[in-house]
Amino acid sequence: MDMYESLMSITCRLNEQLGREIFEELPENGPIIALINKDGNYWPSDSERFSTLNISEGFFKALCSKVDDGHEPVITEAKECSIVASQLATDKTNCGYILLALPGYNTESALSNINLIEILLSQISLIAKLIEKNNLLYELQMKQLGEYRPNEAPLN
Repeated sequence: MDMYESLMSITCRLNEQLGREIFEELPENGPIIALINKDGNYWPSDSERFSTLNISEGFFKALCSKVDDGHEPVITEAKECSIVASQLATDKTNCGYILLALPGYNTESALSNINLIEILLSQISLIAKLIEKNNLLYELQMKQLGEYRPNEAPLN
């Protein structure tokens, strides 16, 4: 049963849905976004470009622990790229973290654009909240439809 938990968890499902919505909107040579759940699984917007960053699991864990300690967003550098990490949570689900890799940026240039970066992170968080609300409404609708019988009035 544990084998399927990560595949079927609400967090994984929400991260996958969020990734499908936002990744296709990113420009080809723009920022790289990775959604990271609490178990360390991640979904990058561009797997090929993300792999060239050679970010280790220890680096991920260090960033995530800084975010958990309240330092948000965390801004650092890795291989000619500025990395921004932040928490990703909705009203009901702690989805994990969002990692934003900005190729060609250094820490100073990222800090000079921090307002735009925070807006981007907020928009991604808002999209996750809307997806979650849509999922909850869909589940409620399916539950209500399950109470109906064909050719009968709804049960009260």
